[in-house]
Amino acid sequence: MARKRDDAVIIDTLPSEDQVIAYLRRNTDFLFRHPELLLVLSPPSRWTSADGIVDMQVFIIDRLRDELEQVKGAAEHIIHTSRSNLSTQSRTHQAVVALLEATDVASLARAVAEDLPQFLDVDIANLCFEPPHFIKGELPLGIRWLAAADVDRLLGGADRDCALNDEMPGDPLLFGDGSSLIQSSAIVRLMTDDVCPLGVIALGSRHGRTFHTGQGTELLSFLAHVIGACLSRFLKV
Repeated sequence: MARKRDDAVIIDTLPSEDQVIAYLRRNTDFLFRHPELLLVLSPPSRWTSADGIVDMQVFIIDRLRDELEQVKGAAEHIIHTSRSNLSTQSRTHQAVVALLEATDVASLARAVAEDLPQFLDVDIANLCFEPPHFIKGELPLGIRWLAAADVDRLLGGADRDCALNDEMPGDPLLFGDGSSLIQSSAIVRLMTDDVCPLGVIALGSRHGRTFHTGQGTELLSFLAHVIGACLSRFLKV
C-alpha cells in the first residue's frame, strides 16, 4: 500500500500537459538544448493525399536521430580507444622500468622473457640475433640465434623496422618450441649501434589479432630503442 501512495505522490507532482505546453512556448529552443529527446519523442506523420503535400518533418527527425546515434557511437569509440591507449602506454612504461633494472645481457634477456609477457599481455617474448653470436655456451632464457640476413627477411625488407602478423602461426626461428601456440606476432628491429649484431624483439600471442596491420607501432619502437640502448651498453663493457 505504501508503494501505491508513493506512486500517487509522484503522479501528483508531475506537470500537466498545459504546463508543459506553456513551458515550451516560453522556451522555444528547448529541443536545440536537449536534442537527445528526439530519440524518444514520437512526432506526427502526415501525408495529405488530396493536395499531394508530404510533411517532411518525420524524415528530418529520423535523420537527426541517425546523426545523433552516429555521434554517440563515435564518442564512445574515441573514449574506448583513449582508455586502451593509456593502458597500453602505462604497461609499456612498466616493461621499460623492468628492462632498465637489468645489469647484463643475461638479466636483460630474462626480463624480456619473463617480465614483458606479463606487462604486454603476450605469451612469448624473445630477443633474436644474426651472427656474430656474442654469447658462448648455453643461451640464456629469452635469446635465440638467427642466420645472416634473417632480420630483413622476417621484417619484409631492409627498409622496414616492424612487422605485425595477424592470424599467422608463429615462426620456430623466433619462438622455438612455443611457435605452435602463437597465432599473432610482432617483430621489431632492435635499434643498436655497431657494437651489436642485427636483431629483433619478437612478441607472440596465442590470440589472433593481438597484432594487426594498421596498428600503431610507436610504443613497440620505443621498446626496441630501450633494449638496443641496454645491449649497446652491456656489450661495450
